[in-house]
Amino acid sequence: MNRRAFLFGCAQAVQAADWPGFQFADVTAAAGIHFRHNSGAYGAKLLPETMGPGCAFLDYDNDGWLDILLVNGMDWPGHKKSRATLKLYRNNGNGTFTDVTQRAGLAVEMYGMGVAAADYNNDGFTDLFVTAVGQNRLFRNTGKGYFVDVTAKAGLGGRTAFSTSAMWFDYDRDGHLDLFVCNYVKWTAEHDVFCSVDGRSKSYCTPEAYRGSTCWLFRNRGDGTFEDVTARSGIFDTSSKSLGVAMLDYDGDGWPDLIAANDTQPNKLYRNQRDGTFEEIGVKAGVAFSEDGKARAGMGVDAADYTNSGSNGVAITNFDNEMMALYLSSSRRGFTDVAPKTGIGALSRQSLGFGCAFLDADLDGWLDLIAANGHIDATVRNVRGHAGYAQRPHLFLNQRGSSFVDAAGQAGAGFAARKVGRGLAYGDFDRDGDVDVLMTGNQGPAYLYRNDLANGNKSLRVRLRGVKSNRDAIGAVARLETAAGTQSRRVKSGSSYLSQSELTLTFGLGKQRSAARLVIEWPSGRIEEHRNLRAGHYECREGDRIEGPGRY
Repeated sequence: MNRRAFLFGCAQAVQAADWPGFQFADVTAAAGIHFRHNSGAYGAKLLPETMGPGCAFLDYDNDGWLDILLVNGMDWPGHKKSRATLKLYRNNGNGTFTDVTQRAGLAVEMYGMGVAAADYNNDGFTDLFVTAVGQNRLFRNTGKGYFVDVTAKAGLGGRTAFSTSAMWFDYDRDGHLDLFVCNYVKWTAEHDVFCSVDGRSKSYCTPEAYRGSTCWLFRNRGDGTFEDVTARSGIFDTSSKSLGVAMLDYDGDGWPDLIAANDTQPNKLYRNQRDGTFEEIGVKAGVAFSEDGKARAGMGVDAADYTNSGSNGVAITNFDNEMMALYLSSSRRGFTDVAPKTGIGALSRQSLGFGCAFLDADLDGWLDLIAANGHIDATVRNVRGHAGYAQRPHLFLNQRGSSFVDAAGQAGAGFAARKVGRGLAYGDFDRDGDVDVLMTGNQGPAYLYRNDLANGNKSLRVRLRGVKSNRDAIGAVARLETAAGTQSRRVKSGSSYLSQSELTLTFGLGKQRSAARLVIEWPSGRIEEHRNLRAGHYECREGDRIEGPGRY
């Protein structure tokens, strides 16, 4: 009996209210992903040890199969025990992966945090920007199976910080991807603050012990180099303690805006003023604080139209006892935190969340919400009896835009197991039409979860290729019209926490097998329409016909 037939049998044996229609099967070991994060911890409890790592789904060799990048830390100077590097796993197309880190030129030792993957030079190959404690790195994809470090050549060298998430986007819409980098706090090992719960032994400090650090914005000159426009763009702000960043179009003007999740500081919403500058309007827009006016410990963030109404939805993970935020925009261009009334508030109150993402796990046409959870200190039970270090992830299934139910416990024992979750990304690594999940653990393994869909739902997947727009079409919006309504998806880098999901757009069709119309708004301003599309995979080149449907 094949696995789908088996799962259909399981579905009949489980009550409908409990069965989510799919399982996230833990295939990490079977896929050949052997990784363990090295935080460098040796007992001094240095702040960065609690934070990483990130992960990414990307197709670095353009063979049509998603590969996996895992970010790693390293031992601290003077406490060298082992060598830890980035890890790149090439997809073999048969459910397994091969470690190609060495031959790809990525066996680099650095205190890595996050990753953003995109084709910054429009040459047809996905490049990598890896954030770190210290010097961030830009790796250019040569198209020959390996990467070269072009950090200094690109004008990104000579800057050291505690960088976290990063995002590629074309803020000036000139067809070249620019780079936004989140920075956390002013920190060095030499100036690590002594914090203690009991007054004797050292503990990990909260971010209040350190001064904030501005995020950076680098403009792509189009010649392989970048210029630092942080100050003149209006991004400069040393009060920030940013951990996550997501792109959205807050005011619907077609220009990309940004929302940054800040830890113990107000979240920031940067509205693109279409002249190379941004206005920070987080307080005015209602996303800076909780509904009771408090700054929370923002970690991960994602933005999407989860109500299928054209409205912006923003999810931000926070500390335990703060609950996850779920902001929904209104006609007044303001946001309201609807986490309490949608059920997400109560369900997430005891969790400490990091990576998060909107994705249609069951392909019913409604975006669900997934979150990786885990505390920052293994001794947390000595402080809070209700909290655990390792925590179960959340899988909030969307109930047609009005509420969510947590189905993590029904989505597979491996997925529901407690872990010290950090990074999180999604992508269809086995090309069967549904989205799979990649998750990292602090000082632990990475996890690859294959989505075994068993409800018979289908999808329509679209990979966009820009011509006048940036080649990855980051910033493009696609709207799919079906008999059930309209869904919208945005091509985006960044989001989640330290991580990068695939750029291909997935629309769940439910039991339908076709869609009436697909409208694409390219970053260049061009609008294209395609009609009567069947379920399957499509390639769409700006200004050209759509190709497909390919088989899953």
